[in-house]
Amino acid sequence: MRSAAWAVGVVFTGCEGQELGQWAGFRDCQHRAQLFFQSALRAPLSGPKLLSLRCSLSQALPLAAHRTRRVNEPLLPPSAGPGPMDTSDLFSSCRKGDIFRVRHLVEQRDVELNVRDKWDSTPLYYACLCGHEELVRYLLANGAKCEVNTFDGERCLYGALSDTIRRLLKEYKQITAKCMQRDYYDDFLQRLLEQGSYSDTVFIVHGESFQAHRCVLSARSPYFAEMFENKWKGKNVIGLKHPLVNPAAFGSILQYLYTGHMDIDVEHVEDCKRLAKQCRLQDLIDDLEEKCKKVYEFVSSKPGTCVKVLSVEPSGNGHLQEDLAILADCALPAELRVGFGELPFDSTDNFSSYPDVCFQIAGYNFLCHKSFFCGRSDYFKALLEDHFCESHELQALPSIPVITLHNITEETFMRVLYYIYSDDTELSPDNAYEVLCVADMYLLPGLKRLCGKTLAQMLDEDSIIGIWKTAKLFQLTRLEDQCTEYMARIIEKLVDSEEFAAAVREDAEAVEERQETDSIPLIDDIRFHITSNVQTYSAIEEANQRLEALENLLASLELEC
Repeated sequence: MRSAAWAVGVVFTGCEGQELGQWAGFRDCQHRAQLFFQSALRAPLSGPKLLSLRCSLSQALPLAAHRTRRVNEPLLPPSAGPGPMDTSDLFSSCRKGDIFRVRHLVEQRDVELNVRDKWDSTPLYYACLCGHEELVRYLLANGAKCEVNTFDGERCLYGALSDTIRRLLKEYKQITAKCMQRDYYDDFLQRLLEQGSYSDTVFIVHGESFQAHRCVLSARSPYFAEMFENKWKGKNVIGLKHPLVNPAAFGSILQYLYTGHMDIDVEHVEDCKRLAKQCRLQDLIDDLEEKCKKVYEFVSSKPGTCVKVLSVEPSGNGHLQEDLAILADCALPAELRVGFGELPFDSTDNFSSYPDVCFQIAGYNFLCHKSFFCGRSDYFKALLEDHFCESHELQALPSIPVITLHNITEETFMRVLYYIYSDDTELSPDNAYEVLCVADMYLLPGLKRLCGKTLAQMLDEDSIIGIWKTAKLFQLTRLEDQCTEYMARIIEKLVDSEEFAAAVREDAEAVEERQETDSIPLIDDIRFHITSNVQTYSAIEEANQRLEALENLLASLELEC
């Protein structure tokens, strides 16, 4: 039986007469305090403990922005996805070299590594600039972009604090590869471009061939849509022999149409702008001109730098997703288009999507594309490539096979459909769990993550345990972390819940060959969140109260961890 009381004290020395609320020296010691907290939590308990942390106020900074929650302030569930605070925390942690916090933000909070701040700087740039070698290694290993001879790559090399980091950037094998892709959609589009799976047209540009998909090019460019319906109609091989059409520039245009970003040698930028104008891609022209200006200013002000490759990466995938969503609009049966979407007219009028497969659900026919369904889901890839699967042909389109799907409603399939094409879909508390089950069956981890974001918005005292169990069942680590964070905030209420006590006992039993004092994952996670943001005296007292409530529950359950 354990009945230890917990107490944490912070002793400040120096700067007599200064008010605690005016200083943030404690914030700089936050990580040490958290380590003290956690080491004490893991230590054998025999009675009341007092942790004393000494730090000098002579090194303190203003604390105005770091107030604790007021007593009467309502508890809100965690945000559905990585927000501005998480992104700001990532930049701050990279400047400080806090690899533990960065690891938590990337692996648990799902924060994107290649974001930019208002100074067009990336987390990797700050890690290099501040000389945090271990953090630089971690960022590179997890997909931070630093290609050689690009604006970002040269900037990181130029700003690196030490020669060791410069060598690391130059020698690290992953800086030139598209590796550790954490974005399933970007990864899929890149593979679709490079591998050309289920392509239905080939461009020959001065002897160099490029496989492509008419559905993608038509959705992304009005020029290609018109040409496929007129001059190139019925052609599977299209030759482009005009002397001003450069193969390298054409390949970069295809890269932009498929992925939303572009890598082009500086010497081919003008050729690329010429083709972009022909294809009516004004946004790309504007992005190229802006990037050229930035590179020129950087090279002019930083002697010795050399930028040979121009990388265009528009902020977000908004336009790309909107363009490809029209393919999902076209796939909908006419009976289901009424009332679906925001526009009062049918956006698919006079648009050809060139489908090559039909999925039949409850009598409704969805005209789709193998390239998207096979590329996005291994389930559909196995289904469509299995020559023994049950199928028949449409009478109106005899060349298109029809696959009947069971155990799914047309409404749920519509959510899957829009996710596959645009990486986004309309979810609500009413359909999130059903879509989650289907996403798990169809092997769509990105859709599962979207469902997790919707479920995170539903967190309250009554639903928290059920959603936490769902997160564990479907291996949604971010949702599970959000659940334990919310539990930590309301732990004094949860300890009186039989459902919570049963969950703790069940989690303890799930640990294989658990010894008497082994850890319990759920308890460890709750303790972490209780102690992770301790910055003031009042926060320390509140954390002690929560920890004591948790310890009393464990004692009543006769559990030690």
